[in-house]
Amino acid sequence: MANRAEHVPATFIAFVVFFLSSFDAFVKFESVNADNVFSASHTSTVKVASARDLRYLLYDVNPPEGFNLRRDVYIRMASLVKTLRQNGDDWVLVLPPWGRLYHWQSPNIHQIRIPWGEFFSLTSLQANVPVIEYEEFIAENGGPFIDQVLVLQNYAEGWTDGKWEEKVDERPCIEKFMYSKDKQGYYRGWFWGYEQTRARNVTCISAQGHASIMAPVLQKNITATSVMLDRAETLLHDHYAGKDYWDTRRSMVFAKHLRLIGDNFRAKYLNSTDDRDQTIYSEDWTRQRAKLGSAKGGPYLGVHMRRKDFIWGHREDVPSLKGAVKKMRSLIKKHKLEKVFVATDADEEELKELKKLLPDMVRFEPSTEDLELLKDGGVAIIDQWICAHARFFIGTSVSTFSFRIHEEREIMGFDPKTTYNRFCGDAEKECEQPTHWKIVY
Repeated sequence: MANRAEHVPATFIAFVVFFLSSFDAFVKFESVNADNVFSASHTSTVKVASARDLRYLLYDVNPPEGFNLRRDVYIRMASLVKTLRQNGDDWVLVLPPWGRLYHWQSPNIHQIRIPWGEFFSLTSLQANVPVIEYEEFIAENGGPFIDQVLVLQNYAEGWTDGKWEEKVDERPCIEKFMYSKDKQGYYRGWFWGYEQTRARNVTCISAQGHASIMAPVLQKNITATSVMLDRAETLLHDHYAGKDYWDTRRSMVFAKHLRLIGDNFRAKYLNSTDDRDQTIYSEDWTRQRAKLGSAKGGPYLGVHMRRKDFIWGHREDVPSLKGAVKKMRSLIKKHKLEKVFVATDADEEELKELKKLLPDMVRFEPSTEDLELLKDGGVAIIDQWICAHARFFIGTSVSTFSFRIHEEREIMGFDPKTTYNRFCGDAEKECEQPTHWKIVY
């Protein structure tokens, strides 16, 4: 085996990109102009010119947050939309375009205004909750206008008397206001890199509680057709690790072209196929129900090793490169594995050292041309997909990248002992392993 796996041919990648999932459009409607809507006494005086009272929920997340935490926030927003729809309101979740993430540092690659369809199957998402891409929202909405933006924030005073309770109030903005008024009186902001987008109103809201705490606000206090929740990570999960959580998580099926590239790489460099590994994957997530322990996995060790900000941010539970390699070699020997696949954000200097310490490791390394098509987000998903199919997986402490791999392996039916493992710091005395969050159907 070559020390460094060659990248998947660009012609193959260009071909499979055409497998991006498609989705049905929702009914078009005219937008409603709403002013000063965060008031209990405010009532709508404008009728929606549509057979359906369609309303749109948009959201965004704190800019420094990474790809996999944002996937977690999506689950919270999907839960909120379900709550809104249970009460008879016809809400649709608008997917915030991807871009400008901290870990997406590839130079000279255009990585803003990326639709969800490049990374996930929209057909699969829609089997769980109604969703549309942002550009479709613009088309349906008659222009790039958002009626109301609610900037979520914590309470400045913290918990009252040390007591935590769920509550929502309109409050003055605590942090620097990230929106500015233009000459026409509209609010301008980041809006995922869409410079033409503007908001009619922006209000700061202190919120403390689960995502569903916003449902009464959106149903009773606000009559706007389109509402955006900025800093949506402020809200908590309604049903973490419950059936609703897992339904949404299972619906987040990776885009088919990314899975095909990952499968091709597994077969070529890791002697791994679904038939041999007992990891048969259903295109319809609603029918995927693997028995725990049924998946065998490919004859390789899957590794996710966070470096960079984790080295100084979590020093005690992040090992040195030598410590990590020592653990990898031990696992390869113990489980009689043939190879080791490594997903890491290590810089070039650390990668050189890692290759010296572990010359037979395999990594997915796309060419510049491939990266133009896949983007950093696509490469991250391919890394996760390959790690998810390994006979044994070990990740990094408190890393959402590793958490998402745990979930993929849980969905495929791997033995928990082969999934919920992490590296320990070289001097870490109590090395607690990740919690097993059992899938709920």
